[in-house]
Amino acid sequence: MMEKPGSKPIDELVRRAIIGDGTAFTELWDTHIDGLRAYLKGAMKYLDDFYIDDICSRSFEKAFRQIRSFDPAKSRFSTWLRTIAHNTALDTIDAESRAQSRLVSLDKEGGHSGAILDVIGDEAATPLEQIVEEEDAEKLEGYIGGLPELYRTIARMRLVDGLQYKEIAEELGMELNTVRTRIRRAKAIIESMKTEEG
Repeated sequence: MMEKPGSKPIDELVRRAIIGDGTAFTELWDTHIDGLRAYLKGAMKYLDDFYIDDICSRSFEKAFRQIRSFDPAKSRFSTWLRTIAHNTALDTIDAESRAQSRLVSLDKEGGHSGAILDVIGDEAATPLEQIVEEEDAEKLEGYIGGLPELYRTIARMRLVDGLQYKEIAEELGMELNTVRTRIRRAKAIIESMKTEEG
């Protein structure tokens, strides 16, 4: 993966990311995201753009959490990131296969349509969003502040400002699927923060 023109040396960005510089990690995202998407599209031709975006977001989240384990003497950052993405893709495909087999089983037993997932809209309030209505605003801001920088603005727009996915996509100039993916990851991270506290 080539560095983008004008980008800081990858080793320097990694060093800064290791000491907790969220801006450096965002720069690593900007530098590598296109190459990572291209790699996944080539290696996993049967995955659509939604899954590619989801896997990219999950992979960067894992890289963010595991950045201290990265050893530049053993591999390039891009190679390390591809390995994480490859494993994440396999995990995602495995989880999706299990979910599909449960849906097929439900379809056979209950006569439901195979489009059960279509009924579960992205705009529906999740248990987390219902809790948010009762949650101390300061506490919620604390959770959002603890997110990787990549997710903070989007999480605040959705969970604090209550904007719809399409509104966020338009305001930030992002693909709708990217917005959905990042919000889903942000919610998952906040849920894990809440679980660790409990």
